[in-house]
Amino acid sequence: MDLELRHLKIVTAVAEAGSITKAATLLGLAQPALTAQLKRIERTLGGALFERDRYGARPTPLGELVLSRARVVLPAVRELQEEAVRFANTYDGITSFRMGATNGPILGGLVARLTTNCPETPVSTYTSWSARELTNMLVTGRLDFALVGTCGESPPPAGDPVLWSTVGTVPVFVLLSEDHPLAGAEEVELAELADESWAVTPGDGCFGDCFAAACARAGFTPATMYETDLATCVHLAQLGRAAVLCQATFQLVPGIVMVPLAGAPLHWRQRIGWHADAPVARAAAMMIDHAMAAHADAVQRSPRCAEWLAANPQFHDIP
Repeated sequence: MDLELRHLKIVTAVAEAGSITKAATLLGLAQPALTAQLKRIERTLGGALFERDRYGARPTPLGELVLSRARVVLPAVRELQEEAVRFANTYDGITSFRMGATNGPILGGLVARLTTNCPETPVSTYTSWSARELTNMLVTGRLDFALVGTCGESPPPAGDPVLWSTVGTVPVFVLLSEDHPLAGAEEVELAELADESWAVTPGDGCFGDCFAAACARAGFTPATMYETDLATCVHLAQLGRAAVLCQATFQLVPGIVMVPLAGAPLHWRQRIGWHADAPVARAAAMMIDHAMAAHADAVQRSPRCAEWLAANPQFHDIP
């Protein structure tokens, strides 16, 4: 007879219970059956494992040797089983998802989908205003996937061998104080805001240049431009101190309204990137699907954005 894990469990149970009778109860076996199994184990191992008398069962020196090994083997096997189950429930054996993102509406929805569909795969997040920084982190293996935005037809940051896929494209709208004279407009010409101060969240792409070019086409040069964090941008809009450029998926807060810019002179493309040679690349198709679904949800959460896209179907033809 070959020694099996169940035999080690029996020996351990007898030692911990201190008697065969108590061990049989704990194991759900009849005492004679347990005694017979213990004798077969002792024959396999070459000697008695317990000294048995009316006071119970105490390990012999051979028994102590077997127990010392069993107390290492059994926890190790249990840990192996638990790890195997966790591995089997991860996505294709991927042990974690490290997500990076610039300011945008997708990351939260993407994390929610990942934690629902891959509950055994931990997800961590990192946020930066710099798409180049996130791209470098993909290249160096510090991130698995990155969500970044690019202005208009601008390419994503270069970072061979990083691959990029477009998740969705939305127009750029403007946030105004609810007391602004144009707050109730269906849309506003960029030239109508020529006298405004402006605010935008920071980035290292070409959005500032594209905005300046759009203003030039509208016949003016923007005066003050505040580049600051989102909370400060919103506060400036609430106070009426600035018109804030934002993605059309922006979730409104009290004190401001979101108004489309006539003709959509600016648009914003959300992209997801990953290292082509990294093990997580095999999850790219799944990640793209989840990111696109999160983007679609963000559009629907913004009624103004959803209405505008429905009324401007040609916008979806932007490559």
